[in-house]
Amino acid sequence: MRLPAFLVTLVLPFVLSNASAAISVAAKSAILLDANTGQVLYKKNDTAQRAVASTQKLLTALIVAESGDLDKKFTIELIDTQCEPFKLYIKPGQTYTRRQLLHALMIRSSNDVARALARDNAGSIEAFALKMTRRMQELGGTASNFVNPNGLPASGQYSTARDMARVARMAYRNSTLRQIMNTKNYDFRFSSGKVSPLRNTNRLLRTYSFCNGMKTGYTNAAGHCLISSGSHNGRDCIAVVLGSTKGVVAEESAKLLALGLQMSPSQVKTTRLANN
Repeated sequence: MRLPAFLVTLVLPFVLSNASAAISVAAKSAILLDANTGQVLYKKNDTAQRAVASTQKLLTALIVAESGDLDKKFTIELIDTQCEPFKLYIKPGQTYTRRQLLHALMIRSSNDVARALARDNAGSIEAFALKMTRRMQELGGTASNFVNPNGLPASGQYSTARDMARVARMAYRNSTLRQIMNTKNYDFRFSSGKVSPLRNTNRLLRTYSFCNGMKTGYTNAAGHCLISSGSHNGRDCIAVVLGSTKGVVAEESAKLLALGLQMSPSQVKTTRLANN
């Protein structure tokens, strides 16, 4: 027998509370929330300030997407290319649309692309970093500070699982970013005409059909990080896992999403994709 809606509303928090009490993650920080209501369903050290690696590219992408005019082309400058790998190896003088580079940013996590988008948007990396911190504050995040658009190690740069969840929730509402973050493979066409196939770095997205985004990250300081989103039976959840290890970051993220989406192990198994 199906429970009336008002009883579901009353009972669900207790069910989730009991389930979350039984779950544990090895990651240093984590949070799970309902993407629609913002209700926190699980948390662990969610307000601890730490490096979040390339997951902060989600904020870079959000600012660029919100600025609009995504089909406008701009020219790559030398300063855009001056960063550590991982890079797409775009070259000075080449021209691309913002939309093209957003795909490369979110799907392949290219650090030079993050710099190019930031410089195009704000005039300089430094000005864009200030924009990132200000946008986070507008979203209610008061425990973050950003120095660059790509998450590479930098003194004075940090965020929290809770703050990054605020960014993720806003990005989840953006139809352009939703489509890009749910793209498993993308053919990037360089100005020269060369086409490079890009594979999404998000293994969880490539493994389960209920996952529909969002962003990976890794540095020695931050550990393995993953912001993931999922949808099932009308429910939408976002999980932020920071300071994990390569072997378990996707597994722990899947476990959290399954909790929030109220999916049984057998239901999760049925969503496993054949080719991942």
